[in-house]
Amino acid sequence: MLRSMKDMEDYAIVATDGIIGRVADFYFDDDAWAIRYLVVELDGGDADEPREVLISPISIGTPNWVDKLLPVNLSQRQIESSPDIDTHKPISRQQEMGYLGYYGYGHYWGGGGLWGAGVYPDVLQAGLQPQAAPSPRTDVPQEDPHLRSGNAVMRYYVHASDGDIGHVAGFLVEEKTWAIRYLVVNTSNWWVGHQVILPLDAIIGMSWTDSIMTVSLTRHSVRHSPHYAGTTLLDRAAEEAMHHHYARGPGRPAASANPGIKS
Repeated sequence: MLRSMKDMEDYAIVATDGIIGRVADFYFDDDAWAIRYLVVELDGGDADEPREVLISPISIGTPNWVDKLLPVNLSQRQIESSPDIDTHKPISRQQEMGYLGYYGYGHYWGGGGLWGAGVYPDVLQAGLQPQAAPSPRTDVPQEDPHLRSGNAVMRYYVHASDGDIGHVAGFLVEEKTWAIRYLVVNTSNWWVGHQVILPLDAIIGMSWTDSIMTVSLTRHSVRHSPHYAGTTLLDRAAEEAMHHHYARGPGRPAASANPGIKS
């Protein structure tokens, strides 16, 4: 099943001993196009500067989509004691290793699958008792691990091969793998009152500095694509109609087929 990343904002995070906060944002990997972390605003903090923490899909159990609840196999104390992360700044690979090490999780990078050696995040679960934060390491590269804020990408301009078509309105995410499968585009500044969905492999370029996404489609093709109502879930029939329209064949791409778009 596919879920709207935007609609999942404000979902409650339910620890093993109660609700601890709500989803405020997502970090996705612009190489594999998968959500790597949920940014969670904790309840009960300073109203002016509430604390935000990261929650990995590795921790998430079976969601309650009706009541907008995401259960995690962590206690409130574990989450509150997790390493501090400034969600307003880039997250380094060293910070990720400290966070994953605290929870005893494996690394998602490397291994050939979307999540390490597998497709699903729970393959990286290990001991779930918190560990002491590791000492800073000097042998870990500090390069950008290609994590992007979902909120920051909203309203990026989307350029077709023959002109602008609108701005990013969201992404559709596969609920079990947390892989991003489709781009949602609001075409109101060109084709008033419509939203369209585009296959992820239509994206051929990203300019993170200029806030522009480029797709390999024409305006005519986008305008005549199957209708998408943002309030409804995308079912298999709608997916097949969309893929047929764009001549990409039926069905979703495999997890490993997500493009790695570089700036």
